[in-house]
Amino acid sequence: MKATTVIRSAAVGVGLGALLLPAAALADTTVSPATTPVGGTVVLTTTECNPKDGDAIFHVTGPNRDENVRSTTAAAGGGLSAELFTAGFTLGTYTVTTTCGNGSNGGTATFTVTPIGGAQAGAGGQDGDTGVLVAGGALAAAAVAGGAYVLVRRRRRGTTLA
Repeated sequence: MKATTVIRSAAVGVGLGALLLPAAALADTTVSPATTPVGGTVVLTTTECNPKDGDAIFHVTGPNRDENVRSTTAAAGGGLSAELFTAGFTLGTYTVTTTCGNGSNGGTATFTVTPIGGAQAGAGGQDGDTGVLVAGGALAAAAVAGGAYVLVRRRRRGTTLA
């Protein structure tokens, strides 16, 4: 097997991994914590929106809400964030959809409001991105491992790649 074949195989594996890692999986809207009691506070953050493009609008919908939360606060890791106080919220799951100041989609996330003294607050996160990241990482690792395996076999046989 020639070096170009190894490189092509690795490139195909990395390419497939990249297809499974859309930008939405790397930069999106997050809600932290993902579970909060009634009257708790959640932090809405989008890394997709550039503060230079204007305010981000977090659209919150759920059992008894259909409201917008405007953000002008720069988030520590980049993007924009806002705090949302959940007093008066009905128990259930809420969806946050973000629109950036330039009109582009900033992503979506969910959070759950529980009774006071209910489930412990979660660490926050994004919807459904974990599986995509794992699959993309596994494909990239398989491509690197396959290329390394071919190189090791060639060296043990004493043949060179030309």
